Amino acid sequence: MQKEVRTVCYDNDLHLEAYRFEGIVQPFPNHFHDYYVIGFIETGKRCLSCKNKEYIVEQGNILLFNPNDSHSCVQCDGGTLDYRGLNISKETMLSLVEEITGQRTLPGFSENVIENDELQCYLHSLHQMIMDGSKEFEKEEMLLLLISLFIEQYGQPFENCIPECSEEIGNACVFMAEHFAERITLDNLCKCSGLSKQVLLRSFTKSKGVTPYRYLQAIRISKAKELLEQGGSLVDTAIQTGFSDQSHFSSFFHMFIGLSPSAYKRIFKEGGKNHG
Repeated sequence: MQKEVRTVCYDNDLHLEAYRFEGIVQPFPNHFHDYYVIGFIETGKRCLSCKNKEYIVEQGNILLFNPNDSHSCVQCDGGTLDYRGLNISKETMLSLVEEITGQRTLPGFSENVIENDELQCYLHSLHQMIMDGSKEFEKEEMLLLLISLFIEQYGQPFENCIPECSEEIGNACVFMAEHFAERITLDNLCKCSGLSKQVLLRSFTKSKGVTPYRYLQAIRISKAKELLEQGGSLVDTAIQTGFSDQSHFSSFFHMFIGLSPSAYKRIFKEGGKNHG
């Protein structure tokens, strides 16, 4: 069996994460991120579910996720996956869009799965430059060109990509964002939303694409990434983000991110590339 190789680095010039997963069999359950994800499949085939739509993705496909786009990905042919991706924070995207358009507004992208040879070529070249540690300005030039093409061909106002959310569901989301470090129960969410458990679960999942519990874990993992980037210990990070223990924390982190918390932390501690 091919050995899994996970290579991740943070580019201090571009202020984004780049990663390459080779020989991957791990499924990724339904979840979301609070940043943009731009990736492409080098080899392999996967069944992708995104915002209640089903796709078969394979070699050459580009995947494009807006912040909070719920998605899951599993094997569908018994083979392994080789995948490259970029994680771009909303702050970094704002700066890129301002350079390109002169307006400091977040873009929304209308497609989640794209077949475009030109974009795939640019994306592959940029990704390789980042992984090679290039310091040439061609790297920034390529990133700006790539984002400008995505905006030109698939861009729309970010608000158009946000699903409608009732006030009740919005109240539950705000409560979890404010109290993620505490023990939260369904009763808490029902109280702040004014909904019964059955209605809350059905309405929340329909609106957000994930269950309330999965939504809460995504918030916690996002905060955990920030703490690890700042040098926080694994134990303290687990406690500060509301996980019951370090094992529970590590399990969810790997499930959502594809790396262990310690491997993710090393990217920033060593200021370079990490192999996992």
